[in-house]
Amino acid sequence: MQLHGVKISENEPLRSHTTFKIGGPARYYAVPECTEGIQNSIAFAEEKGLPYVVTGRGSNVLFSDEGYPGVVIEIGRGMEKVNLQGKNRICAEAGAGLGVLASEAAKNSLSGLEFASGIPGAVGGAVTMNAGAYGGEIRDCIVSASVLCPDGTVREMACDELELGYRSSRIQSGGYIVLEAVFELQPGDKDAILARMRELNARRREKQPLEYASAGSTFKRPEGHFAGKLIEDAGLRGYRVGDAQVSEKHCGFVINRGNATAADVLKLIGDVQERVLGFSGIRLEPEVKIIAG
Repeated sequence: MQLHGVKISENEPLRSHTTFKIGGPARYYAVPECTEGIQNSIAFAEEKGLPYVVTGRGSNVLFSDEGYPGVVIEIGRGMEKVNLQGKNRICAEAGAGLGVLASEAAKNSLSGLEFASGIPGAVGGAVTMNAGAYGGEIRDCIVSASVLCPDGTVREMACDELELGYRSSRIQSGGYIVLEAVFELQPGDKDAILARMRELNARRREKQPLEYASAGSTFKRPEGHFAGKLIEDAGLRGYRVGDAQVSEKHCGFVINRGNATAADVLKLIGDVQERVLGFSGIRLEPEVKIIAG
């Protein structure tokens, strides 16, 4: 099925579109190619009286085993252009991968996005969550974002209007959808930038369970603590429910050992929260977005 600017399929298995490799079928799966395609996807859902949810590259989500009864709108493959603006700015559509964005910056000898080179998500999700790693965050380098408002209009929001905090933003609280973002970077030495990216990616491979499917860090970092350390101290390294497991390599990650279900992951998350709360008095909050069917 095709509307203007968007391709829509039926009964699409969501496990094929998430890094967790978990999730039943979406009743409809839409891949927009432009802003109008997103608007048409939303209109399609509303005309059918169905709920809709917006995703990117599926790197921070957990869909239920029953799937999703409405329209999943993937702002990814169809909207991934990255363009240099002037000498030190880069404009990226919401579906562009962070690794691609960081590589484009490095190619043009621009520093400031090295931290993002190994993050598996897309620009839209990164802005929405204020993604960060190794001391860097999106708010350190973003200038503005073009967003689709709940009323269907498009507006430009400056960095301070985005209210970017720890894994939070006005995008989330206000129901906006990121269309593209502009980043301002610093001129640097290309070789040094590439070396820093290689160093961070090597650290990521060494410390994170990249050999398994996961949604990245499962829990938000409690103030003054590290989620992985709290989980390890509670004796949960390697704890397993079905094929879902607390990674033995990094306790902050829940991994899919092959055939984990969403029910397995949710049970494990609940068990971890209960054990850590009992051990330390701290309740961990999931960072992964849980989307029920």
